[in-house]
Amino acid sequence: MQEALTQVEPRTSFLKRHYHNGLTLSLLFADVLSITLAFVAGYQLRKIIPLPERAEDSLNFSELIPLLAMQIVFVVIAFFFGRMYHRQRTRYSSDELAAIFSGVSIGTLVNIAVTSLSLKSSSGTFDYSRGVMIYAWLLTIIFVVIIRGFQGQLQRWLQARGYGRTRVVVVGAGENANALLQRLQNPRLGYDLVGMVNYDGTRPPMDVRLLGGLDALTNIIEREGVDEVMIAIPEAKDEDMLRIISKCDRSTISVKVYPDMFQIMAGQMSIGELGGLPLLNVRDVALRGWKLVLKRGVDLSGSLFGMIFLSPLLMLVALLVKLDSPGPVFLTQERMGLDGKRFYVIKFRSMRQDAEKNGPGWTVRNDPRVTRLGHILRKTNIDELPQLINVIVGEMSLVGPRPERPVYVEEFRKRIPRYMERHREKAGMTGWAQVNGLRGDSSIEDRTKYDLWYIENWSVWLDLKIILLTFWRTITGEDENAY
Repeated sequence: MQEALTQVEPRTSFLKRHYHNGLTLSLLFADVLSITLAFVAGYQLRKIIPLPERAEDSLNFSELIPLLAMQIVFVVIAFFFGRMYHRQRTRYSSDELAAIFSGVSIGTLVNIAVTSLSLKSSSGTFDYSRGVMIYAWLLTIIFVVIIRGFQGQLQRWLQARGYGRTRVVVVGAGENANALLQRLQNPRLGYDLVGMVNYDGTRPPMDVRLLGGLDALTNIIEREGVDEVMIAIPEAKDEDMLRIISKCDRSTISVKVYPDMFQIMAGQMSIGELGGLPLLNVRDVALRGWKLVLKRGVDLSGSLFGMIFLSPLLMLVALLVKLDSPGPVFLTQERMGLDGKRFYVIKFRSMRQDAEKNGPGWTVRNDPRVTRLGHILRKTNIDELPQLINVIVGEMSLVGPRPERPVYVEEFRKRIPRYMERHREKAGMTGWAQVNGLRGDSSIEDRTKYDLWYIENWSVWLDLKIILLTFWRTITGEDENAY
């Protein structure tokens, strides 16, 4: 029996090791294939839609093979330094899109520079084809996104069948540990939740194993074959944290810490001064000055484009709402936005006309007040599209904290610290909290934390990321809290 166990252990580690090596090779193959296909397609597309070129740009494909080879090498090198072959589970699709755009752009520019310096002949008869390079650059981004998307689907298919999954143990207590436990049970993340190691005597949820106390952590790691330990103890002292980490002494174990609010803020601190005295800027509003003008420009152009592009869909939904149940097509509801000012938000009506005859009520899952069509509109966020009008007139932004009704704001401000600080920015059609699954009947405290983080870390790219994630989660149906 002992001999059989000894034989199983090397085989398991062998399969696991080669799974990750195979994953890296599959990513490399996907990228090489994408770059090659994009270059060939760019060469053919230049013939169909020619760009202004010089005579020497009209080269045979065989003459461009050195250019293709260097394109593959430089883009792959750019991806390597961008850690594109170390796929992270926690990486959002929009993050990978940004890394792909950056890697392809850098690789293409380096290729053009090297070609201009080394491959150009003294007579000037050879040069890179500008038309091919422009098309290849754009198509490489598209092809890499698509083919890596198929590779990601294959990876998730394998993980669903037990390959490449990570066995994880949570060490902690309280709300932070419960939040981690809840997320880790999502099968799409590729984790196998082994259980929880208790820190302060509180018991985990009923569906999570209690593995033991902190003193037994080392034995638990060995016994359960743990790959990763996640620590969620916001109140732990530094010496306690070091003691926990020291118990994870296996060289192959990965350790992650779920930070508390101060640790999150510490990563955002900057040093200022007051008459020569150093000061730590713990909290600041990122959106001010010229950034306000930039955000307003993005909001206005995006909302106008959306109204024009989506106008057939808006008219169709309006007709369906009218046919589905008696009552008006649109619902106007008072909300609280920037600086606590009140305004009326516009939505497609998704509830019965008499839904609030007994006063305002919080929407819950399977709410009987929601119409048949309303369930679909809420699930797909289509009921929010008329708020593009609110964005155009300047009452809302495309991205920002979701506006609440004044009656709820008065309630939340009394029991949630810093709640009113979320009104330092315009309310948004979607937000950082929403793309992280905090919609509907979810924790207001957690929503507030995400909203405040967004306000203090705003950037144009963050807005674009949130918009892309909103579309992605709507299309893929990942927004499980939407109803």
